[in-house]
Amino acid sequence: MFKGILISKENGVYQAQLQSIDDAVLPEGDVTVRVEWSTLNYKDGLAITGKSPVVRRFPMVPGIDFAGTVIESSSPAWQEGDRVVLNGWGVGETHCGGLAEVARVKGEWLVPLPKSFTACQAMAIGTAGYTAMLCVLALEKHGIKPADGEILVTGANGGVGSVAIALLAKLGYTTVASTGRPAEAEHLKELGASSVIDRNELSAPGKPIGKERWAGVIDTVGSHTLANACATTRYRGAVAACGLAGGMDFPATVAPFILRGVTLYGIDSVMAPLAVRQEAWERLGRDLEIARLDAITREIGLSEAIAVAAELLEGKVRGRVVVDVSR
Repeated sequence: MFKGILISKENGVYQAQLQSIDDAVLPEGDVTVRVEWSTLNYKDGLAITGKSPVVRRFPMVPGIDFAGTVIESSSPAWQEGDRVVLNGWGVGETHCGGLAEVARVKGEWLVPLPKSFTACQAMAIGTAGYTAMLCVLALEKHGIKPADGEILVTGANGGVGSVAIALLAKLGYTTVASTGRPAEAEHLKELGASSVIDRNELSAPGKPIGKERWAGVIDTVGSHTLANACATTRYRGAVAACGLAGGMDFPATVAPFILRGVTLYGIDSVMAPLAVRQEAWERLGRDLEIARLDAITREIGLSEAIAVAAELLEGKVRGRVVVDVSR
């Protein structure tokens, strides 16, 4: 038996509870990990509250991220005592996840915990920070340099946005943060944003194409925000889209793509190949300042995760939430 959050759905009643879980609930896998830290992402909030059909199997342990120590392995890649991190792969949706003391997964889903981070710091990064790094890598590989102009980051107070701003600032980019919480402007500037705009400038229906402004964009919102970001991106600029907090729709035209040569990159963190994951984590170890990470991190116990998941969906959470599964 081990402690964790278990989501059940019986007779149409959806429920998430902190409880003792039998080992028999764990799915098949060749590596068993003693989880030390997990985190709360937007998807975890949807899973725990049942606001969206994220969970595909029941019962389910939520948590799309975890960091911990291997306690049993039949995988040639991992041995007892190895320190590991997991992001994505359907964990917390179709395969029991990290908001529990124990997880059993496929060895090929794991990456080594970078020596530059503790397990807690790795979860402060989590899927949100790893996704932010994938977005930055997409802009870099497109050829966008700091001298090319402003980079827009939408949903800037969220996990992806916060880490993206910190990364871009370290790399020398001029970053404009878009947020619905203007009171957080100073916090965003402390993270490295050069300026802050109200999300309302981008969230309403806009023109098919607008005045050129952004050399690049990291968008976590989708819907009209993404459409307007594309419409105002400079000639041969790029937009990295990784979120849908504002909706899954994309009410845009092809004008920015065929008149300005704008490129729209879709950023997938769930099924990204191992080599891509390793590159992202290697760069995070090099380019993310721990002090900036600490400034956007809130630590909670597993017993608080269900309540904080609801706060996350209500937009009341700044930055990253890490979960100590031992308390």
